[in-house]
Amino acid sequence: MDLVFPHTFVPWFRSVAPHIHAHRGKTFVVGLSGELIAAGKLESFVQDLALMHAMGIKIVLAHGFRPQLEEQLRAKGQESKFSHGMRITDSVALDCAQEAAGQLRYEIEAAFSLGLPNTPMAGASVSVISGNFVTARPVGIVDGVDFMHTGLVRKIDAMPVRRAIDTGAMVMLSPFGFSHTGEAFNLSMEDVATSAAIALQADKLIFVTEVRGILQSVVQAPDKAVELEATQNNDDEIDQELALADAKRLVATLPNPMQPTDTAFYLQHAVKASEGGVERVHIIPFKVDGALLMEVFTHDGVGTMIVDEKLESLREATPDDVGGILQLIEPFEQDGTLVKRSRTEIERDVSQYTVIEHDGVIFGCAALHAYPESGTAEMAALTVSPNVQGQGDGERILKRIEQRARAMGVSSLFVLTTRTMHWFIKRGFAPVDPAWLPEARKRHYKWDRRSQVLVKPLK
Repeated sequence: MDLVFPHTFVPWFRSVAPHIHAHRGKTFVVGLSGELIAAGKLESFVQDLALMHAMGIKIVLAHGFRPQLEEQLRAKGQESKFSHGMRITDSVALDCAQEAAGQLRYEIEAAFSLGLPNTPMAGASVSVISGNFVTARPVGIVDGVDFMHTGLVRKIDAMPVRRAIDTGAMVMLSPFGFSHTGEAFNLSMEDVATSAAIALQADKLIFVTEVRGILQSVVQAPDKAVELEATQNNDDEIDQELALADAKRLVATLPNPMQPTDTAFYLQHAVKASEGGVERVHIIPFKVDGALLMEVFTHDGVGTMIVDEKLESLREATPDDVGGILQLIEPFEQDGTLVKRSRTEIERDVSQYTVIEHDGVIFGCAALHAYPESGTAEMAALTVSPNVQGQGDGERILKRIEQRARAMGVSSLFVLTTRTMHWFIKRGFAPVDPAWLPEARKRHYKWDRRSQVLVKPLK
């Protein structure tokens, strides 16, 4: 194990470094379903949340208590009452909700206070703050149904919440709010988390839920959503990234959600948050151990992310991308796959680069150097991160470079390579003698590398 572990841990830790840098100082609102706590996963979830906090992420935690409230009601011989997908909260249910919320608050605060040696919480110092940050209003009477003490968020007092997380504390919001007249209202975790994320203009809103995410089968056939939700299994693929426009169309097509496992239940709140200015909204499963860490610190995550536009973009590079390009190509320069390029060279030629960026991290690049006097252009430094190889990013970059070359009016594209000749041949390139190179390029050809020259005509 001592021989193997460094070879797996070190590359992995380096691969997540861009995500750690990107998220430091950002604000995340995390919506925690009561089902996670009922499933006995609070301790591991708190450990992961504390680790994110230690990495400089500002966290607001909104918790739910559906199963805990149900348990309190059963203990008092009461039945739950629902209408329009919302709980009807009478005076007995309100008392039960307050008891459940108080108990959960105690359990969550206790979990953040653990610091046993040889555990992820050893040395952690997380101050948890809660208070009357939520102002509520009653749902009222809907279609003749009086929802009594069930409420909706009227306002999140964002300023004190922001002050608290800026000092390094974690803010916890319970699903309760108070009116200006002092009345207490039972709220939903989803409403509280969404309203908080919008009020704070959070960088992420993450729902940690009993569902795996949004099924691709439901996205493709929303008219069959009820049937698909009833028969879903672990073989059903999750749509990892859903554009806001597609999410809105899906919510409009789906039936009104009656329970948390309905596709539209969390998705409707994700749409509201995204429309309200929250950059990323995630729906992830608590049943996957470490789901929170994998969603935040890996490229693909484990659930569904809703964004205002597709996060992965293929575009021309800007001066701000120089650091990302250097970080991407450096390992390939060290093992001899690429010729070493200095920062000065990349800064000078940055406008000639095309990059693939995903969520602020560059995962692929290539440069295009034109030789108009010879009617040709060179594609250089084609690189795709090992973390995403095999997903077609190299081919996408090649196509964009070909488009740029055609726009320049050249009739061919050439590359120099020592290790990937067959990849280029499969995509229409043919080997030629280095003497074919334009004179300006020939003067810089490194004969000791014996790079293969391959050319592709551009029609």
